[in-house]
Amino acid sequence: MATKNTIRLNKFIANSGLCSRREADMHIGLGTVKVNGKIVTEMGYQVQLGDEVKFDGQRINADKPTYVLLNKPKGFLAAVKKGTYKKDVLELIARAAPYRIDPIHAMDRSTTGLLLFTNDQQLTTKLRSLNTKVKKIYQVVLDKNLSGEAVEKIKKGIAIDRNKVLSVEDISFIHGEPKRVVGIEIHDQTYKAVHQIFEAVGYTVEQLDLVTYAHLTKKDLSRGRFRHLGEHEINLLKMLK
Repeated sequence: MATKNTIRLNKFIANSGLCSRREADMHIGLGTVKVNGKIVTEMGYQVQLGDEVKFDGQRINADKPTYVLLNKPKGFLAAVKKGTYKKDVLELIARAAPYRIDPIHAMDRSTTGLLLFTNDQQLTTKLRSLNTKVKKIYQVVLDKNLSGEAVEKIKKGIAIDRNKVLSVEDISFIHGEPKRVVGIEIHDQTYKAVHQIFEAVGYTVEQLDLVTYAHLTKKDLSRGRFRHLGEHEINLLKMLK
């Protein structure tokens, strides 16, 4: 029996954007849908508020898939673990959706730049996977001019320990800027790795700004502002390998 705290399973799946209600009924009948770990094949099954629903092994939710890009300012924390934080980036995108959407990646208070939010669990899992190569270009401001020797060392890869080498796709000086301002492209490393790379060759990162994430840039997106992604941009993210 339906109540205000329940929703039909086929509608729950359809609301997630994965398929239509009719297609959802087909998948339910085939036994590819689980609720709280148990296969549900009953047509008309009512999902309770807080139930865990999995479709083909992936957890889904009934909110419309939403994708928001923020140009994060300094001073706000982006945490991938849910909790209550002072000056959380969620404050900056509160008007983006009537439900919670979380950042794909963590970012500390001092790092600025592009930050992607979504409630699409499949895409989140994909973009967080170390097997997915996501291009990230940072503009880095160092405590002193970067030497050519240090650039060559970084290009060869920085060994942190016996089992870990931090590699970059490219590193270059930025035209018209002092040699303490450089651009660095990485794919499978985090913002923390950028600090480690420069510290290993004797430099301190004073400012770190993510200017490109995959195919997304800060064009027409001023600091502290956000925008919703277009369909083409979303599809390109889903096509990443």
